[in-house]
Amino acid sequence: MAWPDGRWIPLQFDGEPALSSAVFLADDGNVLTGQRAWQAGIAEPQRFIPSPRRSAEQMLTVAGADVDTLDLVAATLRRVAGEAQQAVGVAVEDVRVVVPAGWGPRRRTWMRHAAHRAGLPQPRLVEAPVAAAGHLVSTGAQLPVGAFLVVCDVGAAAEVSVLRRGPTGFEVLATLADPDAGGSAIDQALANMLAGAATGSAGEQGQRWALAASVQAAKHALTHHAAATVPLPTGPAAVLNGGLLEQAAQPVLTRVAELTVEALAAAEVDRADIAGLYCVGGVAQMPALEKTLAQTTGITPVVAADPNLAAVHGAADAGSTQAGDAAPEDQSATVPPVRRAVAIAVPGFASLALVAQFLLTPEWRGGFLGVIPATAVLNWGELAMAAVFALIACLAAGTVIASAIAARNTADHSPPGVQTGTGILAAASMGTAVAGMYAVVGSLYIATAVGPFLRWALMPIAPIVVVAAVLALVAARQWRTPRGGWSQLLSFPTSSVLTAAAGMLCIQYSLTADRWPDMILFIDITGRLGGLLLGAGTIMAVVRQPLLRLILGAPLAVITAALVSPRASGILGVIYAIAVAVWWLRQLWARILRPHPRLAS
Repeated sequence: MAWPDGRWIPLQFDGEPALSSAVFLADDGNVLTGQRAWQAGIAEPQRFIPSPRRSAEQMLTVAGADVDTLDLVAATLRRVAGEAQQAVGVAVEDVRVVVPAGWGPRRRTWMRHAAHRAGLPQPRLVEAPVAAAGHLVSTGAQLPVGAFLVVCDVGAAAEVSVLRRGPTGFEVLATLADPDAGGSAIDQALANMLAGAATGSAGEQGQRWALAASVQAAKHALTHHAAATVPLPTGPAAVLNGGLLEQAAQPVLTRVAELTVEALAAAEVDRADIAGLYCVGGVAQMPALEKTLAQTTGITPVVAADPNLAAVHGAADAGSTQAGDAAPEDQSATVPPVRRAVAIAVPGFASLALVAQFLLTPEWRGGFLGVIPATAVLNWGELAMAAVFALIACLAAGTVIASAIAARNTADHSPPGVQTGTGILAAASMGTAVAGMYAVVGSLYIATAVGPFLRWALMPIAPIVVVAAVLALVAARQWRTPRGGWSQLLSFPTSSVLTAAAGMLCIQYSLTADRWPDMILFIDITGRLGGLLLGAGTIMAVVRQPLLRLILGAPLAVITAALVSPRASGILGVIYAIAVAVWWLRQLWARILRPHPRLAS
């Protein structure tokens, strides 16, 4: 339980500042939690579930009956909520749940459903390494912007993450997890070692749960005592000391060190660039872990203050005197740097320039003495590109819009992802409205039917609007945060905008300029140059690698230059609109749906 001024208190469960996730399903359907679950599990082991959260299945078979795992996890969360309300006297409205960084959308949604079933309000999911890094900063760790760090979270399981501190929070570059490389594996190894030495067998299932509980208690006692007695199911009690504990834990600690090396390789970060290797979780208190990590990685690890609760402190801003010391999972609602303004201004001004030239340079044909009205021949491709650039500018401003929404809704405690998703939707709606406004103004100015204007202004941007809606859904549900944040993902390449806009301006000039005899060659060359620029801008939107841009851009530029003509102007605009839609689809696929392996495990 934490308060905005930094005060906090730990909740107590059966006299301990932690609650086991183990549950026991009673005959009457009630779910027992904590110590009561362990005690009941000894008598009826078939009804005891030590780790319901680990199950990848929606249903479990317990004592011959199918049970929804959501109900089991919800029982534990419901008890936490009850203890919290009893401690402060009121229901808690701000709930934050620490989750592994490697969890995907399905597991995160599953946890939200469990919290909802427990009667909790919509929780904010905070990635464990991000929360722990926030706690490190609040306790004085020197981690400047741009620094890389490694967080080894070794609790019941192990998760090693490589992070980078950006201007708006911590970014997970790579994370690797092993459920069999944590405290639970050490407990099992100790139980096998002690029971084997005494009896050669761990006995029946109920006796194994009793032994596991005794081993856990003895292991915790070694924090303050040199040795501890472990009652065995059969035979005399055994004595557990630091040497036996280290012997049982060494394979697990070696695996944690291997995960650390693999995570650094996955993040493509040199060890020399690591600002710190920090250990959190219950196993972090073992000196053998520091020794093993130092020998394997060559980096001297640092154990975080209060490692058992480091991630919890960071998620709740507990002990922090400044709001925001602990970075939440999604900081994309923060206003982006000033340089991001270029990504907004360039397509915005390019859109205005194109639509102005489109309206001011129509070619009038026909008409007779005011009796038969003249017909305007328009460059529909220029209108399409103006609409596309308007939408790009609005989407680039999406994170700024999200910041404004967050500033106006500070009282509702909406998660940053919801604010970002709302900002993206608002930006897409604004871009669509601007494109529609171009069509209506053009229709009124040219004094002709609005249908063609709407068709050429709205249809080219329709695929982009659909992709933006999907991105908004991803942001709102907090399924995945793109590397570099949402402001970087929503910024379209300005080089492509400048090149393509200049190309279309040149094309329109060549199609509408007065062809004086001494200007014909210059006008034709300008038109072909515009086609070349438009082709180059198209390739810049589709291809990133410079060599591929050169290889593919040259023939496409020649083709677009050859297509420059009054009849083909619309085709040229559509080609560029398709390229922009491909760029957005690639962003969605490569950075959200199927990111690089180093960004997720």
